[in-house]
Amino acid sequence: MRFGVNYTPSDGWFHFWLDPHWDSVERDLAQIADLGMDHVRIFPLWPVLQPNRTWINRKGLEDVRRMVRIAGEHGLDATVDVLQGHLSSFDFVPSWLVSWHETSMFADPDAVAAQAKLVEALYDALEDEPNFKGLTLGNECNQFTDRTHPRRMPATTEQIGDWLTTLTDTVRQRAHESGRILVHSENDAVWYADGHAFVPRQAANIGDMSVIHSWVFNGTAQHYGGMSEQSVRHGQYLVELAHAFASDPSRQVWLQEIGAPGNVIDPEDTVAFCTRAVESALECPGLYGITWWCSHDVNHAMGDFPPFEHDLGLFDEHGELKPIGREFGRLAAEHRDDEPAVRQDGVAVVVPVDEAGDPTLRGACSPGGSIFDAWMDLAAAGRRPAIVTSATADDPTALAARGISETIAPEPKAGRAYSAVSDPSLEAAMAQ
Repeated sequence: MRFGVNYTPSDGWFHFWLDPHWDSVERDLAQIADLGMDHVRIFPLWPVLQPNRTWINRKGLEDVRRMVRIAGEHGLDATVDVLQGHLSSFDFVPSWLVSWHETSMFADPDAVAAQAKLVEALYDALEDEPNFKGLTLGNECNQFTDRTHPRRMPATTEQIGDWLTTLTDTVRQRAHESGRILVHSENDAVWYADGHAFVPRQAANIGDMSVIHSWVFNGTAQHYGGMSEQSVRHGQYLVELAHAFASDPSRQVWLQEIGAPGNVIDPEDTVAFCTRAVESALECPGLYGITWWCSHDVNHAMGDFPPFEHDLGLFDEHGELKPIGREFGRLAAEHRDDEPAVRQDGVAVVVPVDEAGDPTLRGACSPGGSIFDAWMDLAAAGRRPAIVTSATADDPTALAARGISETIAPEPKAGRAYSAVSDPSLEAAMAQ
């Protein structure tokens, strides 16, 4: 089991890439390593790396390489995101996609080709770094297609599939020959939002493993309570949901983001939330690792963040280890050498899907939905339920391959708790 952090530089947040201060990186990464972490996820900014569609900033690539190297000097593996994309309510999109040049990063062939070039250039820059473990295409790029986004980039599900495979295929053979991973990440709209262009079968089958981001400010904590079973098991539920849509029953799932947001979890409960959320996720077979969001708090002098975004770190803005950081470090030390979890309960909740393998009602999987509630009720009662699609449920061989002997098929009913944005007032404003 792997335990790591999403690295947020303590000096300048991700604006660090405009003016790198390497002494602070040395200090930050030493602290992360001393905490017992084994990996970091790194986020260079897309407009810094590719400010023009046909020009890639070689100095920016060298800066990423230097950070990966420093991580390795402290015994940390590093995965790197390519397209940033979106971070903590801020978008970092190059000017050649907006304003007078406005187009869709997913559907415009020239834009897709340019992104593929950046994937290749970044891989080239990092390929001979021994602690470089792979690429994530970008951070929650699916949010650019969502109805809540103020500058939505339209795309069809077919175009999204082409975008994902084009970008991953750029360096796939080389990555596989060296044992590195290529993945993509989405926020939970891919699992929960009907009509969303990204779909679960893409999240669960394209790339080398499935990636989930678990945030209970999506309506879960507001509806059920910050320390409810539904909140502390939200990450576990998403891992099982990702397993359900994977054609390969042995496909791994990376819990790439999970945190304890103070807008929905009381400060005195954050340590307990961390403990229960991590321990419940560890019950899932096929879990690759847990990467906490995030390493360091955002300096409170920086403006316009949702307030809770300042305080998600394991270390505060002065570099002092917080109680939640101490607890995550303890959990990592205690569980890193655990035997892989195995399926100990043969029960599964069934998600109805259509001929393409897409859910007939994604809202039933969302917080407050009938599938979500059926799974949570079983978990709260002491069962360890899986999730399968109706296609799997109709295939005895496929069920047996997943260790399922009992299925429960609640009538699909959408919930009303889910929100695709962390601040519901933003969604209300978009609807007006």
